Amino acid sequence: MFSPELIAAFKSEVNAFFVQQGRSFPWRENVTPWGVMVSEFMLQQTQTERVIPFFKRWMERWPAPMALAEAPLEDALREWVGLGYNRRCRFLKEGARIICTEYGGSVPDTDVELARLPGVGAYTAGAIACFAYNYPSVFIETNIRAAVLHFFFKDQVSVPDKSLVPLLEESLDRENPRQWYWALMDYGAALKKSGKNPSQRSAHYAKQSAFDGSFRQLRGKLVRSLAIDGKADAEELTRRTGIAPDDLYRALSALRRDSMVAEQEGVYRIYER
Repeated sequence: MFSPELIAAFKSEVNAFFVQQGRSFPWRENVTPWGVMVSEFMLQQTQTERVIPFFKRWMERWPAPMALAEAPLEDALREWVGLGYNRRCRFLKEGARIICTEYGGSVPDTDVELARLPGVGAYTAGAIACFAYNYPSVFIETNIRAAVLHFFFKDQVSVPDKSLVPLLEESLDRENPRQWYWALMDYGAALKKSGKNPSQRSAHYAKQSAFDGSFRQLRGKLVRSLAIDGKADAEELTRRTGIAPDDLYRALSALRRDSMVAEQEGVYRIYER
């Protein structure tokens, strides 16, 4: 579909950009499998610059899976406050436990094994395998999508990811996939900041819903209150958070279903296995 010359030009442009404007992040400067896994969980739906201070604190406190596996979930959630999507924290802690009990404390090195961990989908499995072990996996996220759409599909809309995968396979640097994906992501991120986001022409593009006033915000307030201020009954949680009783119970029910919150005799706390 696309000539080898065009693919070579794409690789040349992306690599040249990276040499001049590649970004530096702590999880790139000191690459460890656990650090990569932590960063990938934190980066899900969270801006990169916001993640940096959280990542540094987290790695100082829990520098290996065993350290997190042995920590109370309540402690982990306190460190997570401000990142949002608190289930990611629970999944990461549960993943640390599985890594210690089933993999001898070492993060799995294949995307197949990584996909068995909670909260790890196709993208995250491929990204961890690539960035942690330099494994030549093929995966797509928003910046990668922007880069490929910009270069190969300039005038097309509603482009499905299945049209991008062959190009990613063909352009992949199999000797150093880690650096190639760093370059691809940085190139795509720059494109999104410089003008109209090419990812909007993807068939999978969906604008993120507003956070303020959302049900997600209510859940986050409750998790934050329970993690920071400790267990409480519904009356105390209403006082702490200002959430109306009907919304409070709805959010608490959802958090209990997700194993984020436990309840005993009307008192709610952060769930522990």
